[in-house]
Formats: sequence, structure tokens, C-alpha cells
Amino acid sequence: MNADLRRIVDVAPLVQSGALSPVTLVRACLARIDARPETNAFITRLDAVALADALACEREIRAGRYRGPLHGIPVSVKDLIDVAGVQTTSGSAQPALEPTVDAPVIARLRDAGAIIIGKTNLHEFAFGTTSEESAFGPVRNPHDPGRSAGGSSGGSAAALATGMCFGALGTDTGGSVRIPSAACGTVGLKPAGGEISCEGVVPLSTSLDHVGPMARSVADVALLFDALTGRPPRLPERGPAESSRLVFGVPRPYFCDRVDAGVAQALARSCTALAAAGHTILDLAIAHAEWTPDVYLHIVLPEASHYHARWLERSPSLYSPGVRVRLEMGRYLLAEDYVRAMRVRRALTAAVDRALDRCDVLLLPTLPIAAPVLGASTVEVNGAVEPIRAAMLRLTQLFNITGHPALALPAPHDVDALPRGIQLVAQHHQTARLLEIGCTVEACLG
Repeated sequence: MNADLRRIVDVAPLVQSGALSPVTLVRACLARIDARPETNAFITRLDAVALADALACEREIRAGRYRGPLHGIPVSVKDLIDVAGVQTTSGSAQPALEPTVDAPVIARLRDAGAIIIGKTNLHEFAFGTTSEESAFGPVRNPHDPGRSAGGSSGGSAAALATGMCFGALGTDTGGSVRIPSAACGTVGLKPAGGEISCEGVVPLSTSLDHVGPMARSVADVALLFDALTGRPPRLPERGPAESSRLVFGVPRPYFCDRVDAGVAQALARSCTALAAAGHTILDLAIAHAEWTPDVYLHIVLPEASHYHARWLERSPSLYSPGVRVRLEMGRYLLAEDYVRAMRVRRALTAAVDRALDRCDVLLLPTLPIAAPVLGASTVEVNGAVEPIRAAMLRLTQLFNITGHPALALPAPHDVDALPRGIQLVAQHHQTARLLEIGCTVEACLG
């Protein structure tokens, strides 16, 4: 298989025409898993099942029963999502779930003809940003194995970056699709709240959780998003679509205060490229954005602890130390604090809405730093030292609180060899428009 065929939108027409076999695609992905064992991207491989499914897809396509651009395409699934007959480990030593039915998101991917190639590694129970606290070992960044792949959907992003799959499913409670996308140089979507079903997905925080598609291009993510929301995926028109002049709102306070040189340059180059294409860059502020970490913690901690209460009583020692600490913390927060956080959540949602009233989308960094070194507990950014987890969540968690759709994609810089990313955020119920704008931005950035 041509190594340049990295995108679903490039491969799908060849699969439809019979020039490229789904069996060939699956074998190529499995070979890449074998070639990069150091990434530790997968917990469970489904080699035999995937090859059998690929053969079935090939027969269907030859018989004229082509289902669309995901038919015969290998995808991976974060091991927090139920696949019938396959253990859901959640990256933990706690007893695995034994699902007998597919989660609705898996059923929709199968209906579109996608092939599940395996279940990817993650930060235990999705409660971390580095994917290094896992009962199956850390996920390592494909660009530098000494660094994190981001988290919690680190295995999904690492698999994409190395060609182990063409699409992936992750989950995002505070940035867990977008953070690893930025760390590994891939594309990831946190949809608007409630757009994609979370049924059959082990929860972290039921009011903040989102399932999101991940891929190597915005167009590929759009195909997956359509399938996951029950719409027939369609290939885009040839070449980038013409777009009207857009207004990109850049929230400078809080979101751009502390970022490393590579991130600052990636944002600046993105703004320059968009302005050169005739779009408008508007500096603005999101009121009370600095409240984000407190509000987030007072929601995620008690909701996570509530779900895990039985295991915290029965087998607390089976958790990774950092995950257990966070779960225990949630047991000691007051109900009053939770209710207050929910009230402030509404104020933050209104503040993001007001900012978006002034522009088509928000444009901001995804991750304020490059992928951190595995084992690091703190990071220094612009002279300020902060915990790794707090730094990695700082720019993404607001949009889980507010439910606005957010898209992470790579951005150019030349500070070092590690990826950096930007993030686009749109109004509620405008995820399809967000993806259209994402394709425009991707084309501008080259």
C-alpha cells in the first residue's frame, strides 16, 4: 500500500473501485502495530476478527453493496467503549467488563462498514492527561518515546500518528480527545454535548463526558462524525471548498497567557496564514475564564467518585496511585460546592456564547506545551511552574463545562520536532459548520 495514502478520503475511492482491498488495509495496519511496539498503543488486538471482517467487506463491495466511504476502513476504539465479546478494561487492574452488545457508537461504525482493528490504551478510567497511569503500561509518543502521547485517549492518537488505523474513537471529559491530538499531531473533535451517544461507555463524569472521532485530517473526522450521529458519510467535493470571509476570535487573556514558544509560534503562524487568506483575526476575552479549573474540579471529582464508590470500598489498591487519589478527593467535596459549580457553569456557558456572538469560531491553542516527558510531575512555562495535569487541561476543559463543540488540529512551527496544535470552538448545534471551517483552516495552514 502507498505510504502516502494516509487519509480516509484518499483511500475510500480506491476501496470502492476495487483497486485497494480492505484486507490489504487491515494487514498494513497490523504490520504497523508490529513495527512500533514501543508506543504501546493497543491493549487488545482483534487481528483475526478484523481480517475476517475485511474479507466480508471486500465481498460486499464486489457484489455492489458499497456502504460509503467508511466501508472497509480500519478504525481503533478507546478501551473505555464496549465492543461485544471483547473485554472493556478501562486501562485498569480493576475487573474488566464483559460486554455482550456493542455500544451505539460501535454499532453505527459497523453499519457504515468500518472495521474494528483493536482497543487502544488509555490513562486509567480516562482520569488523567498523560496516558502513563495504565495497568498495561504507558502510551509513548510516536515522535519521542520518552514523552507522553497525551491523554486520556493517548493510544488512539498514537495509533493514528503511526498509521496503525485510519480513524479512531476517543472520549473527552476535560480534553481527552484534543490533548493527545495536539501531542501527537493528529485531528480530534469534541462534539457538542449530547450529539454522540455515551451509552455503553464507562463514565468518568456523566455531565462532562463526550465521545469524539479522531483521524489524520478534518475531512476524515467529518466522515466519522456523520456516521456516529446517524447521517450517511459522504466524501467532500474535490479540493478545499470555497468559504466566505470568516472572523476568528482569539481569546488572549487566560488562554494565551502561559504557552511555550512552539505553541505561541503555531498560533501566530495560524493567524498570519488566515489573515493572508482574507479572513479577520479579532482579539477578544471570555469573561471569568479563570474560574474554569475550580468549576471543573468540583464537577468531575464527585461525579467520578460516585461511579467508582463500590471499587473504592472493595479494591482501592487496584487503582493507579494518582487515579486513586483523585477519586478519593471527590468523596470529600461538599454537595454545596457541587451545586455552586453547576450554577457557575451556566455563567461560563453564557460567557462563551457572548464571545462567539462576535465571531464565527474561536481560535486558541489546544495544549500550552509540547508533549511532556513521561514521569514529569510539573512543567515550567514562561517562568511559572505548575502541575502537569493542570497545565495540560487548562485550555480545553472550559468547553466540556459549556458543551460547545471544539476541534483540535496541528499547526506549523519550527521551534522543535514535536507537534503543536490549535483549537477551534463553535456555537452549540454548529458542529457541522465547525468541521467545514476546520477544513478551511487546514487548507490555509498547508
